[in-house]
Amino acid sequence: MAGGGSWKVAYADFVTAMMAFFLLMWILNMTPPETKQALAGYFSTERALFDSSNVSPVANNPFVQGVDKLDTRDFKVSETEKSHYAIAQKLKQMMMADAIPQNASGISADDVGVLLRVNSDVMFKAGSAELMPEGSKVLDEVIKILREYNLYLMVRGHSDSGEVAAGSPYPSNWELSGARAAAAVRYVIEHGGIKPTRLRGIAYADTRPMEPNTSPESRSKNRRVEFHFHRPEVMSYNVVY
Repeated sequence: MAGGGSWKVAYADFVTAMMAFFLLMWILNMTPPETKQALAGYFSTERALFDSSNVSPVANNPFVQGVDKLDTRDFKVSETEKSHYAIAQKLKQMMMADAIPQNASGISADDVGVLLRVNSDVMFKAGSAELMPEGSKVLDEVIKILREYNLYLMVRGHSDSGEVAAGSPYPSNWELSGARAAAAVRYVIEHGGIKPTRLRGIAYADTRPMEPNTSPESRSKNRRVEFHFHRPEVMSYNVVY
């Protein structure tokens, strides 16, 4: 009889599903309670992603959402993670207080550290590495974080592909982005009294754009300075964002 064996396929699917179900139950039964609690916290809605501006399609880092609502008592996290969320919350408060324009910045946090991204137009004029007053305000807030927490800081300078114009004192975007990172590091050392061993600066030029350099708006987002606060034992130059 045609189709008389179709029930066997359905029965086989049912048996497979039941085997998978009982295997899952067995794994859950063998999992320690503390691991279950940590997994529940990881997948909870309170640990969703956050960013105060558009998330870059090339940024592979998790963004913390609802930092102001986060209560680390709700799930088991390490002391390091708690401190990172506290730092992210402080940075968000800075933006709410207009120390850093919300539409020109973003915050991210993970188990490695906390990243503050600021459009360089807030800190420097286009094609320049001379700090503006608004840039000093940003760095003053960075100094507060470094004084309160035992963290190291990596300052990363970025530029857009066409920022260096003819007659510029910088031969290429490498020198420009590096000069901006160096200017930020120098300010933190001189005005904050932070040990130079806790600071590093790096130039990325236009090699890591957040958006294609096809419009003035996208180029302004690519011109940015990133402040990566990280634990002393973490070698942040191995961390890819």
